[in-house]
Amino acid sequence: MKNKYIYLIWFIALLPAMILRDYTPNNELRYLSIVDEALQNGNVFTFTNQGEIYADKPPLHFWLMMVGKLILGEHHIWYYSLLSFIPALIILITMSKWIRREEETVNVVADNRIMIDNNSRNFITAQLMLMTTGLFAGAALIVRMDMLMNMFIVLSLYSFYQMYSGVNMTRNSWLFPIFVFLALFSKGPLGLLIPFVSTIMFLIYKKKLSDYKKYWGWKSFLIILLGSVVWFTGVYIEGGNDYLNNLLFHQTVGRGIDSFHHKEPVYYYLISIWYTLAPWSLLVLGLFAASIVKKRINSTLEQFFAVIILSTFVMLSLISSKLAIYPLPIVPFLIFLTVLQFNKFDMQNVWIKLTIALPAVIFILALPGIVYVSSMEGMQYLADRFIYAGAVVLTLTGILVIYFIYLKRDSVRSINLLALGFLLSVFLIGWSMPKLNNQLGWGNMCEKAKELSEEYKINDYWVYKISRSENMDVYLGKDIIKAEKEDLLNENNENKLLMLRTKDIKNDPDIHSLVLNKVQYQFGENVIVILN
Repeated sequence: MKNKYIYLIWFIALLPAMILRDYTPNNELRYLSIVDEALQNGNVFTFTNQGEIYADKPPLHFWLMMVGKLILGEHHIWYYSLLSFIPALIILITMSKWIRREEETVNVVADNRIMIDNNSRNFITAQLMLMTTGLFAGAALIVRMDMLMNMFIVLSLYSFYQMYSGVNMTRNSWLFPIFVFLALFSKGPLGLLIPFVSTIMFLIYKKKLSDYKKYWGWKSFLIILLGSVVWFTGVYIEGGNDYLNNLLFHQTVGRGIDSFHHKEPVYYYLISIWYTLAPWSLLVLGLFAASIVKKRINSTLEQFFAVIILSTFVMLSLISSKLAIYPLPIVPFLIFLTVLQFNKFDMQNVWIKLTIALPAVIFILALPGIVYVSSMEGMQYLADRFIYAGAVVLTLTGILVIYFIYLKRDSVRSINLLALGFLLSVFLIGWSMPKLNNQLGWGNMCEKAKELSEEYKINDYWVYKISRSENMDVYLGKDIIKAEKEDLLNENNENKLLMLRTKDIKNDPDIHSLVLNKVQYQFGENVIVILN
C-alpha cells in the first residue's frame, strides 16, 4: 500500500469527527474565547481570558487560530482540527522518511525482479500503529498546542540526527535551532528541554559530548536567543512587567518545581502510559523492555530513539506539573522503535501474540458492551446506529485478528488488520457526533438559549455551577452572569434564563423547588430553565 493511500485513509477516518463535533468546554472553548479577546483588543503577543492575564501558552498556535477567524469570519471546528491533524501528518511523514532511509533494503533475485524485504511491510505497520495509538490519534483531533510542538520537536531531532550522520550539515545546522525555537514558541519550555536533554544524553551515551558545539554552538543559541528576545520584547510592550513575570517565572519555574496546576506524583506516567499507548501498550512496552534486556537496540538510529524515550520520560516524571498528554513527544519514537525490533524477535512467540490478542478480545466485546451500556439509565444517547455500526466493525475485526494470529500465524498482518478495523470504526462513530455533542459541549444549549432569550425578551444569561461557563461568551456573544445559590433564592427570579446541571436540581431541594413546573430544555447533563 502506498503512503498516500495510508494518509488518505487516516484523514477520511477522522474527517466526520473533525467536521461534526462540538468544542470541549475545558480547553477548546477557552482558547476560542482567548482568540476572540485578542482580536478584539488588537493583541499579538499577550492574551487574556475574561480580562485576566493568560500567559500559560506562547503565541504561535493562537496566531494560527486568529488567522483562521479573520479569514473565515467565524470559528470552524474543521479548521482548528487541521491545526492538529496537519502537524500529526507531518510527524508521520517525517518518521516514515527517517526509518525508510535507514532500514529499507532490497533483494535482487535471479530474474532481476526487485523484492522488498520484511522491513517494507513493517514500515506500513509502523504508520498504521502510530495513527491508531490512542494518545496520538486523539491529539490529532483536539484543539491544543501539543501536536504542533511535537511536530517541531520531531523535526528538530531529525535535523540533529542528519547532522550527526554527516548529511546536509550546513542546511541542518540552521534548521535544527529554528525547529527548537518554534517548538518552544508553540507550547513552552518543554519544546526546548526535550530536544536539548535528548541530544545531550545521546552524545553522552555515544561518548561524544565534546562534539556538542556542532549542534548547540553559538549559531544555535543565537537563533533561539534572538527569537526569544523578539517574543519577550513584544510581551513587554503589550503586557508590561506583570505579564512578562508571569510568563517567565510563574508558568515555567512554578510549574516545574512546585506546580500550582496539574500536580501529580513522580510515578504518574508509569500508570498513564498504559492507556495512552492503547491498544498497543502491551506490545510496545513489552518489546521495548525486552529489547533493552536482550541488548537488541544496536543500530545508531535505534539507540537515538531509545535515548529520546528514556530521557524524556524521566524528565517529564521529575517535573511537578503532569498531564497524560505531556508524553506525546515520545509516542512516535516508541511506536517506530517497536516496529524496528520486529525482525529481531520471533513474532510467533506466544507472548508477542498475546499482546496482540488481548486488544483483539477487547474489540470482540465492543458490540455486547455498547448494547449493555446504552440500555443503562442516562446512557441512552449511545444507542445510535453509527455507534452500533462502529461496534460491529470492532467485534468483527477482533474475531478476524484472532483468526490471523492463531490460524494464519501472521502477527504483523494481524496488527495491520486491527489498526484498519479501528480506523473504520472511528469513521463510522464520527457520524454520531451530532447526537453526542450535547454530552461533549455547549453549542446546542447556547444556540437554544439565544432563541429563548429572543422569544421571552430576556437580556441576560444566568449560569449556576457549570465549570468554565464564562467561555460561553463564544456562542452567546456576551458575558454570562455566574449565579450563587443565594442570588437565585433571594432575588426576584421573574423573567430569567438559567443554565445549570441536572444533578444540582436532583441533589438540592431548594434548587429543585425553584425550577419546579418551569419551562425546561435538557442538553446532556445540563438544563435551560425559564424562570417567570
